[in-house]
Amino acid sequence: MNHTMMTFNLRYNEPRDGVNSWPNRVNQVAEVISSHKASVIGTQEGLYEMLNQLQSNLPGYAWLGSGRLGGEKDEHCAVLYNTLLLEALEDGQFWLSESPDQAGSISWNSGCPRICTWVHFREKDTGSEFVFYNTHLDHLSHEARMQGAKLLTKEIQQQQEGKYLPIILTGDFNSTPDDQTIQFLRGELDLSGERSQLKDTFLSTHSKENIGGTFHDFKGGTDGELIDYIFVSQDWDVHSVLVDRRSFEGRYPSDHYPVVANLSMKS
Repeated sequence: MNHTMMTFNLRYNEPRDGVNSWPNRVNQVAEVISSHKASVIGTQEGLYEMLNQLQSNLPGYAWLGSGRLGGEKDEHCAVLYNTLLLEALEDGQFWLSESPDQAGSISWNSGCPRICTWVHFREKDTGSEFVFYNTHLDHLSHEARMQGAKLLTKEIQQQQEGKYLPIILTGDFNSTPDDQTIQFLRGELDLSGERSQLKDTFLSTHSKENIGGTFHDFKGGTDGELIDYIFVSQDWDVHSVLVDRRSFEGRYPSDHYPVVANLSMKS
């Protein structure tokens, strides 16, 4: 079964964005998601009210996740999914800190609390299962990004013990392709004896060519470099991956472009 997976930084609802504030973009975000018929979307920066508004514009979708301060508070790394295709068996969240079970915890000079939301899915048609992780690494601290990536790998490996389910990791990693954080996550670099077993979907289809930036500050264009990624375990075949740079009536759905990958689980 083929799946379209996405990562999409929604840009939080900031009234000072004027014409680019969330109420003027929610329909465009929904249109992007529905046009790709996405199975699962890892979102970043969504606030509780934003996510409910988005869901109301997407019949057949639901979302899971909590705010980075716990409950409905502050930004979420919510996982939005197609309920016609998938059943959510289990979900949870941990903080990218030295106290991963403590809501709002901060470590490693992080500018704010950082989280990872995960959902264990089952395909309704086939019964096949996989686990989807979604995160947003820190924008200020290189140490927080590196330690956060290491913690992600550790948590995934612990959850995988005895299960060996296919894995997808999406997010805004605030790191360019040549950054150590990305090199570590794609298995090219050891960190304190830890090594990731994931692969970068971009490298599966684009070699190391410059894809162009995914953050554009509502200005469009391709300047800059990738900071939004979809990583997968070796259990996935990557058929395509793209950066959706469409605008609608001269406006962009967010200050980040969504990344879209078409995948299927290996037999």
